[in-house]
Amino acid sequence: MVGRSTLDYKALKDLVRQGEGHSLEFKLKTNHPDKIVREVVAFANTDGGTLLIGVGDDRSIPGLKYADEDEYLLVRAIEKLCFPAIPYTLERVSLHDEREVLVFHIPRSPHRPHYVLPDPADPDNRKVYVRVADKSVQASKEVREILKAERADRNVRFTYGDKERVLMQHLVQHPSITVDSFAMLANIPRKIASRTLVLLVLANVLDIHPSDVMDKYTSKVVG
Repeated sequence: MVGRSTLDYKALKDLVRQGEGHSLEFKLKTNHPDKIVREVVAFANTDGGTLLIGVGDDRSIPGLKYADEDEYLLVRAIEKLCFPAIPYTLERVSLHDEREVLVFHIPRSPHRPHYVLPDPADPDNRKVYVRVADKSVQASKEVREILKAERADRNVRFTYGDKERVLMQHLVQHPSITVDSFAMLANIPRKIASRTLVLLVLANVLDIHPSDVMDKYTSKVVG
């Protein structure tokens, strides 16, 4: 949905000055809309965010000379490659020389997880992205399971047995653990280690820290 701009040039500069982060991403142009939709999906799957088109990584604001074309390309990519559909609002901020910046506001979605379909004809080849610091990373199987379960809002129950005891003892002595290291530590199959950690995250016992290398799990900080 295209809305009347709530940002003027000064407010835009103040926003850009913050730099890219958990909820803010800059793109100079829409040369690769199939890649930019990853940012849209990541924001919707995490805590929401703002995507600025016409802003450089160096925080320069050259804007877009042909904003209509960039808008068309990205809106079409969002509609074609994101599933399920992602709600967003779009503003245009006018600069000098008739240039503009496109401002996409993507809220945290209640319908997570959202997927990127690189090829709409091949729905099995779909990927989930989440926001980690100033990057959008592909979500692991565990993160996808957590997103699905959070959407379902089910009450989670688990049994505190030997493997959970081994896990919590480890986390008393170490800051974090991974699925693979937990499987080795507790001498259990990776599938069971994965399911156990997911359940403990959903039960609010652990926090998960997604990564494009290996997710880490930490004890929930109560404070």
